[in-house]
Amino acid sequence: MKKPVALVVDDESNILRFVRANLRASGFEVASATTGTEALAKFESEEPNIIILDIMLPELDGFSVCRRIRQVSDVPIIMITAKGDMQDAVEGLNAGADDYVTKPFAVEELLARVNAVLRRSQHDFCQPSSDQIKLGNLYIDMAQRRVYINGEAVHLTPTEFKLLIYLANQADKVVPHDEILEAIWGSEYRECTHYLRVSIGRLRQKIEVDPGNPEYIVTCSGVGYMIRNLNVS
Repeated sequence: MKKPVALVVDDESNILRFVRANLRASGFEVASATTGTEALAKFESEEPNIIILDIMLPELDGFSVCRRIRQVSDVPIIMITAKGDMQDAVEGLNAGADDYVTKPFAVEELLARVNAVLRRSQHDFCQPSSDQIKLGNLYIDMAQRRVYINGEAVHLTPTEFKLLIYLANQADKVVPHDEILEAIWGSEYRECTHYLRVSIGRLRQKIEVDPGNPEYIVTCSGVGYMIRNLNVS
């Protein structure tokens, strides 16, 4: 059976060796890069199953690398951020990263994040009652895993797609934060509301005419989110 490939990108040699050795011990083939430009080249040549990406890189920072990869691929990306810098974490999620770890991190934490992200990318929990979901001008083709708004195709990442389906299957119902987080990210993420906030913001940018005044995905302050079934006359 072919081993999954991990691409590790960091310009600190000690972190690179540490992550590379532990991923190999966990059954991964590992490619590595020390600059943003090299990371993009290795992404093209190695076709990794997951990317571990530091933010502070020579030539091209991790945010830029993440955004460029997201233009062409949904490969899972975990960003390495500075300790306690929530702004970096949120910016990484906004750039399209699936998760993050903060320096310094233990190998157990890193491997748990890797396994969780891979599990989310492979697991399809969606079991809708039909092959199509239509909520006003929002149309979801489950068979093709495509989303259309006003007839225009919209590209969603796997996490965004699962989040949209989870809410759409409960249209006009308020779904609590912790319930959504557990269903999409896993039980260990029940308190990580910034993951949900960022993903909802990205979804709104893609499906709402005016993301600042959303019609479809509405916030129920202090409780959760609801997707509205907008009837079109």
